[in-house]
Amino acid sequence: MRGYALGSAFDSKSGQMIMVALLLMVGSFYVGNLFGNNAPIYISQDSATSSSSSSSSSPSASSSSSSPAISTLINKVALTYRETPLVIPPNGMNICPLKFNEYIPCHDISYVKQLLRSLNVSRREELERHCPPLEKRLFCLVPPPKDYKIPIKWPVSRDYVWKSNVNHTHLAEVKGGQNWVHEKNQLWWFPGGGTHFKHGAAEYIQRLGNMITDETGDLRSAGVVQVLDVGCGVASFSAYLLPLDIQTMSFAPKDGHENQIQFALERGIGAMISAIATKQLPYPSNSFEMVHCSRCRVDWHENDGILLKEVNRLLRPNRYFVYSAPPAYRKDKDYPVIWNKLVDLTTAMCWKLIARKVQTAIWIKEENTSCLQHNAELKLIDICDAVDETKPSWKTPLMNCIQLRSAKTDTQKLPPRPERLSAYSESLSRIAISKEKFSMDSDFWQDQVHYYWKLMNISKTEIRNVMDMNAFCGGFAAALNELPVWVMNIIPSSMQNTLSAIYDRGLTGAFHDWCEPFSTYPRTYDLLHANHLFSQYKNSGEGCQLEDIILEMDRILRPQGFVIIRDEDSITSRIQDLAPKFLWEVDSHILENKKKQRETVLICRKKFWAIMV
Repeated sequence: MRGYALGSAFDSKSGQMIMVALLLMVGSFYVGNLFGNNAPIYISQDSATSSSSSSSSSPSASSSSSSPAISTLINKVALTYRETPLVIPPNGMNICPLKFNEYIPCHDISYVKQLLRSLNVSRREELERHCPPLEKRLFCLVPPPKDYKIPIKWPVSRDYVWKSNVNHTHLAEVKGGQNWVHEKNQLWWFPGGGTHFKHGAAEYIQRLGNMITDETGDLRSAGVVQVLDVGCGVASFSAYLLPLDIQTMSFAPKDGHENQIQFALERGIGAMISAIATKQLPYPSNSFEMVHCSRCRVDWHENDGILLKEVNRLLRPNRYFVYSAPPAYRKDKDYPVIWNKLVDLTTAMCWKLIARKVQTAIWIKEENTSCLQHNAELKLIDICDAVDETKPSWKTPLMNCIQLRSAKTDTQKLPPRPERLSAYSESLSRIAISKEKFSMDSDFWQDQVHYYWKLMNISKTEIRNVMDMNAFCGGFAAALNELPVWVMNIIPSSMQNTLSAIYDRGLTGAFHDWCEPFSTYPRTYDLLHANHLFSQYKNSGEGCQLEDIILEMDRILRPQGFVIIRDEDSITSRIQDLAPKFLWEVDSHILENKKKQRETVLICRKKFWAIMV
């Protein structure tokens, strides 16, 4: 999350530094393999072998092997679906077959194909979340792919990742000429290019700053703190915004650009699977200073501009929509017609076109209530009915209208980062969270982060991708600001909207319901933080049981990744019993909670295991 501090990793000398670090890392990986430090524990695919070993009392016990250097586990490799009532085998969770190593339950193409007749394909509804019913969800641990390696550490991972961890060549084949990604022996190399910035994201970002500021500054001086990158590809745009201390929520669908989000996350860049189609994106209104579309393959001009109206909802007043796509500059085919439609739609929404050159157009969303009311009278737009913005945007249908800002939601003037991290959002006062409670929460997490790293006993560079699964006001993420991490702050959809306050702090995140799997690839996060998450769902019924949530945590956690759990004693006690069945190591500690009372804190670590091929 560090901004200018991160920039030092990417200065003019960074190429040599990164290559030296990479060579050291490759060497240390193979030395580690020789001495067993980075080798996985294996699970046999032979069911008979697994069954014969099942008499062992420990679900993670080692058994003898033909090779004394290879440790094996007794869990069974078996395709297993969720049953009611829920059952965990006595030897521990079954392991899904190897072909399910990229299983994403709510973006499962085989399941979506069964739904196609009921989906609005013209609106790209098939790209949105579609979670299967409980009995069709896998209830087994998702394995890593063949030859999976512990990911390369940040900042080297910005430019290089292990090929075997994301072993898909399609994107390199179709986008290599645009410098998205290239193959280099056992590595993927990311030169920093994109479809509209094949000469590098850094030059493109500076050009955007010049366009907005009339050659007088950059995006940061233009007031850009948070960016929503639509159809982000491998997220190089986001990676090269970090030296400006600009935080980006990058998303793309799981579509023909195979595994683009998986590449981004493997690099250590914040991203998630999502699509702008028929439902609101899971982010609060008025949260971004810029929405960016570079060949994002979204038909903004269709359906009366309903997708542009979603951008309008998400943009803060007097901030920018950046559009780098053929209609902005080409005069052939039907591009001029599309451009004219975009101009009509943006004019009706009272946006102003402030720049158009070098394949890019930039609009500003002006705060002009009288203009919107006038255009509504002319029937050019519809004004939305009043919306309760204290409720999360979760599974909410898109609205083909423009929301007028009320006196209660007038724009709060926010300081730049890092000062913004301590800013008290006026949105909190509307849900009765006082400044005192906000400050106490912030101070508490500053102390806890120190304790956490001491208990995990790791260096600061060991962790890059972090998720706070029940983030409240974002205090945990703010306390991590000096560490080289990014944090996905999640607000459960059943709770009040504190995510607006998290965005007002210069942080990012999303709404989510933990009764369902999250929209990300397996092996995404190095650290999951669950502060009183399970108690929020203890009476939520089937699909939301403790075991269901732990299974999803295991799916999105990297091998050797950490889980920190704080909750009621009855819950932490159950998790201590269950963790070994999920092939987690678990240690129990006592820390003080916000009320200065003793509280159990579990530090869990996922073992690095793999199916023996």
